Amino acid sequence: MSRICGRETGASGTSEQLQREQDGGTADQAQRKQERNLKELLEWFRHNDKLPKEIDPLLLRRFYQCMFGDVDETRKLIEVNYALRNRHPHLFIRRDPLDADSRRTFDYADILPLPGITPDKCKVSLYCFRDFEASKMHHTEDTRAFFMVSDCRFVTPDDLANPEALSEGEVQIFDMKGTTMRHISRLTISTLRAYIKFLQLAFPVRLRAIHMINCPTYLDRIVSVVKPFISEEVFKLIRFHTQSIDTLYEFVPREMLPEEYGGGAGSLEALRTHTQKALVENRDYLMDPDHWVVVKPEKRNESSWRFFK
Repeated sequence: MSRICGRETGASGTSEQLQREQDGGTADQAQRKQERNLKELLEWFRHNDKLPKEIDPLLLRRFYQCMFGDVDETRKLIEVNYALRNRHPHLFIRRDPLDADSRRTFDYADILPLPGITPDKCKVSLYCFRDFEASKMHHTEDTRAFFMVSDCRFVTPDDLANPEALSEGEVQIFDMKGTTMRHISRLTISTLRAYIKFLQLAFPVRLRAIHMINCPTYLDRIVSVVKPFISEEVFKLIRFHTQSIDTLYEFVPREMLPEEYGGGAGSLEALRTHTQKALVENRDYLMDPDHWVVVKPEKRNESSWRFFK
């Protein structure tokens, strides 16, 4: 069951097939079916010993839509998601958006979901350095920060102009300006593998594209180092923009990009402030074990309440 692109064999259909099924009946029938399925999934979630106690309703909708309304496949994806989270608690559970590690990451790098969705219903996120000093990079802590921003985004509407609309894919933009081989040498292989595996198998949205912009002249050296740890599926989604950022506009609407990238989505500073505000507002959620921690059945029947104090 792969999370890459939108036509994998793990799901019983495609978004186009799901739309045809909905068009075949009335909108009311489709809505009632979705409500019944989501209610069924929520009851299943709360009584499943392989899962935490709670799940945010919007996050549950994302899992369901990601698997094109297939309840059984949605269940499988959810179980894989939380299994991987609990296998790597240092990345997904033991976290705080306001602690020193997080502050250090957000002081030297931007992890920014961009406003709105593309015409083909994808959400776009931008990652770039604010400070190019390689010694400030701490790969594991930075990856933890990335997943905090993602988890915060997944319980936030994708398009404020249409709060009920959900993105159908994920587009990531990595600005490589300032990237050196010193940065690459600071990658932690186990963290890189966990990151790629989660994106491929457990993300509640489908990864559609990865754009690398402002690529350095020694790009081939960087690629040779990291490619062995990136799956072929993921690597095929990467597009390297080596000449100009103008080629990015062919794939991402210019108006969705920050002003510093020739777009109309506001300044990096404004987007940064918005993202940090969202993290603070969702801090309790991000740190609440009831939403993330899977408690083993034997511990549920003992004094597991101490864990949550």
